[in-house]
Amino acid sequence: MDIVLEKKKGLRPKHYGYIALGILALFVIWKFGFEGTSSTFRIERNKLSISTVTQGEFDDYITISGLVAPITTIYMDAYEGGRVTEKLVEEGATVTKGDIILRLENMELYEQILASENNLALKQNDLRSTKLTFDSRQVSGKKDLVNSKYDLQKLERNYNQNKALYADELISKEEYLVSKESYELAKKQFDIIKVQTQQDDQLRNTSLKELDSDLARMRKTLSMVYDRIDHLNVRAPADGQLGFLDAEIGQNIKRGERIGQINVLTDYKIEAFIDEHYIDRVKRELSGVLDRNGQEYALRIRKVYPEVRDGKFKVDLVFTSDKPETTRTGQSYSIKLQLGASNEALLLPKGGFFQNTGGQWIFVVDPSGETASKRPIKIGKQNSRYYELLEGLQSGEKVITSNYASFGDAEKIVLK
Repeated sequence: MDIVLEKKKGLRPKHYGYIALGILALFVIWKFGFEGTSSTFRIERNKLSISTVTQGEFDDYITISGLVAPITTIYMDAYEGGRVTEKLVEEGATVTKGDIILRLENMELYEQILASENNLALKQNDLRSTKLTFDSRQVSGKKDLVNSKYDLQKLERNYNQNKALYADELISKEEYLVSKESYELAKKQFDIIKVQTQQDDQLRNTSLKELDSDLARMRKTLSMVYDRIDHLNVRAPADGQLGFLDAEIGQNIKRGERIGQINVLTDYKIEAFIDEHYIDRVKRELSGVLDRNGQEYALRIRKVYPEVRDGKFKVDLVFTSDKPETTRTGQSYSIKLQLGASNEALLLPKGGFFQNTGGQWIFVVDPSGETASKRPIKIGKQNSRYYELLEGLQSGEKVITSNYASFGDAEKIVLK
């Protein structure tokens, strides 16, 4: 008699293989059927910024922020070093050109003055002594010259008389020759004394001029030392406000050390820093507008600094007419700087995508709004709100303008 065998319930070993194949098949279907390729990225729509390309007027300007500063700042450096003995003006005070701000003392400088005064006195004594010597020598030389001339004239007469007598044979030849030789000797001595007197006069004039020049230089040097003493009084170089003063009583100040500054408050300027992207377009005389409490004030660029630091360069702007009544140093203003004329163009709203693409491409949302594809574009100028589109998009198209950092290498975006 046949026995009916009951069918065993539960999983058998062969079923495990079927299950594994089924799971693998489901994974492949999900991977390639639902997700598509690795170049597709899925993201929720509300996590993105989607903007519309429009046709309109592109205003070629940028918005920059600047700080109000005095029109001119004059730095005060110590002409002379010394110890601060008196502080007459505090920071923030209004000063007039020439006002004494600090008094210093410098013992070494005082010693230099004493040494210079002693040297000048010695030089003056030397000059007096030299003049007396030359004067005495000059008088003696002139006296010798007069006596020599007198002897020469006397011997010349005697010689001429003896010459006539000798011709008439009234005196001996010896007497005649003696008178002749005496005359010739006196003449040579006269010429020598005359030359010596002339040389002494020339030497006197030259030496005295040199001594006078040396004395004048020493007096000038002493005058300069006196000026250095006056520089121990630190004075305001111009009318204005004492911006800061880095000095306290008892402090030693080195020569040439910066100790303060004067802010000239006759007018103000605005110092602003601009992204180096615009360095080729920002020039002197460009105009700008400052909006304060609903009123606009015109500005122009007075100076463009060539240095670029931390990706920015500095400019100075000045008011061309009126300025806000409450303008104070250190105030911050937002300025609209006009770079060029306005023109009709396709406008693309600014967004974080530019940091990832450099403006070379963008994700364009299809008409269904379900996906976005990468498309190359070309961007021209930009202002604080828009990019000027040159090619790649049409008016009315929607694009993703938020940051693309999370998209990776995706070529297509699926919007959920």
